[in-house]
Amino acid sequence: MKSYAINVNTKNIRHQVSTLPNSPGVYIMKNIAGEIIYIGKASKLRSRVRSYFGSARSMEPRVKILSRQIADIEHIVTATPTEALHLEATLVKRHQPHHNVRLKDDKHYPYLKIDIQNEWPQVTITRRIESDGARYFGPYASPGSVRRSLAVVNKLFPWRSCTKKITGTDDRPCLDYFINRCIAPCTAYCSKEEYDEVIQSTILFLDGKSKEVESRLINEMNQASAKLEYEKAARIRDQLHAIEKLHENQQQMVTTTPLDADIFGLFREQNETCIQVFFARGTMIVDTDSFMLMGTENATNSEILAAFLGQFYENANYIPKNILLPSTPEDLQELESMLRVQKKTQVNIIVPKRGHRRSLVITAEKNARESMAMHHARWISDTQKTEDAIKLLQVSLDLPEEPQRIECYDISTIQGTSTVGSMVVFNQGKPVKSEYRRFKIKSVDGQNDFASMHELLNRRFKKIATNIGENGISNMSNENGAVDSWGKLPDLVIIDGGKGQLSTVLDVMRDLGLSDIPVCGLAKKKEELFIKDQSEPIELPPSSEAMYLIQRIRDEAHRFAINYHRSIRNNNSKKSLLDSIQGIGPKRKKSLYQKFGSIKAMREATIEDLSKTEGFSISLAKELKSSL
Repeated sequence: MKSYAINVNTKNIRHQVSTLPNSPGVYIMKNIAGEIIYIGKASKLRSRVRSYFGSARSMEPRVKILSRQIADIEHIVTATPTEALHLEATLVKRHQPHHNVRLKDDKHYPYLKIDIQNEWPQVTITRRIESDGARYFGPYASPGSVRRSLAVVNKLFPWRSCTKKITGTDDRPCLDYFINRCIAPCTAYCSKEEYDEVIQSTILFLDGKSKEVESRLINEMNQASAKLEYEKAARIRDQLHAIEKLHENQQQMVTTTPLDADIFGLFREQNETCIQVFFARGTMIVDTDSFMLMGTENATNSEILAAFLGQFYENANYIPKNILLPSTPEDLQELESMLRVQKKTQVNIIVPKRGHRRSLVITAEKNARESMAMHHARWISDTQKTEDAIKLLQVSLDLPEEPQRIECYDISTIQGTSTVGSMVVFNQGKPVKSEYRRFKIKSVDGQNDFASMHELLNRRFKKIATNIGENGISNMSNENGAVDSWGKLPDLVIIDGGKGQLSTVLDVMRDLGLSDIPVCGLAKKKEELFIKDQSEPIELPPSSEAMYLIQRIRDEAHRFAINYHRSIRNNNSKKSLLDSIQGIGPKRKKSLYQKFGSIKAMREATIEDLSKTEGFSISLAKELKSSL
């Protein structure tokens, strides 16, 4: 492959792009500071890169944002689109560009290994899969997970855990023999055939074929009993009881048909994306893992899945036969080709529409949602991270003190109707939901976010300004008895918006005599912070704890505003449709919602069904049906 570079400026950009070859390859975009901001792949480089510099009207928002920042482009020509996909994943992992979907964890999963070439095999842990004739089981999401599995297997099947040379001439066995963790080949207490039976049962169990294991053990137990080998029969009986107990306590059986698959679920919330993966081997889910992705705010689900899978499998030790997804990834054929080259056999990327496989994907999606919630909870409970974030905010925004109490405001409206505002409060990095506030915007007609924010902040801070009076902020504190719960002073105010919104807020604070309260605006496009008396934005490191805290607070304000707006919209919808129908008052309306749950269900109901609602006659049901 060959690498080239072109310098781009606004005058000659189209000419420069026209010199690119129409070959497969990877393009590397840099900003004016020389930082890599995006890495992409293409089957035709010139055509793909040219799309970033076409008509702004036809561009997707994310492309429009990116194209404004490009100051330099490099490209690498590859032999095939598949090679380009592989190279893109490698470079994105290495450079972590801001505008790419980024998988932060470059994991090499641990596996259980049984070297069946060895005369007396053991079960060990490894992170490398080699073509050495050994059997590998996994992957497991963490060292702790694989160690727990190893301990369970060793309790069930008495293979040796030592590394000594087995001669069969030792005088006496070690402790493992007496606690039923080994059948002591070192002292010839067992034959080679008996030891091989233990290993085969272990392999079957790890393959998810526990029913076969139980059948083998029952047969062995009966044979031992028939030969009057009661001690051996008792040991096998205990094994069977342990396996039965394990089955009672675990919910890992996925299907009666063996499945070699990785099952993925995706969940998005605001600017964050979480992907959950289940590793299905045989009839078992051997383990599960989750990933928080960065750089996904402007990407589609198909783009996110394609970028994630390329990075996830780039250096994978093992690729399963099937990959189950919630939706089709971008560049499906190139992705399948890349995986086929790595695995040296066909890999099927499947989007199941029904049946058990579809239910597995849905379960993975539910777990992705739970994993994101757990990620948020862990971050909030991590005192060190929140302290670091607050300290970095103080330094970056040049605040007089650490911003312990942070308030964030957002406006929500659709085409200027039912405009509402939200206020969320975080104290020491944690949400204080009892102090959240919602506002119906009353003085603004139509869509005017600036005027709406002006009203919201006037209503929020007018009482504080009155209480402070002539004393000024310097003589007030949150511990002062004159300041109640509603009147606490924030150490920092965050606005969801750029320079325009910030200017509006600063005007309000100045008019109320509260100019000493620090304010910053967070612009969504580049996640830049704007503050008073500084024309250039402040760019926090994208992966910093401070940026994560600010984004979490902004997203929480956005969520709170949207939920309030949705509830008002729903109430208005109910009013406009049912309250205008003569004969339907509050009691009958309540009966309708208790029976049908929604306007949509009422529309789909028959007149006969509607007439069976408490308080309804056939004539009133007909009137309702015609009005809906």
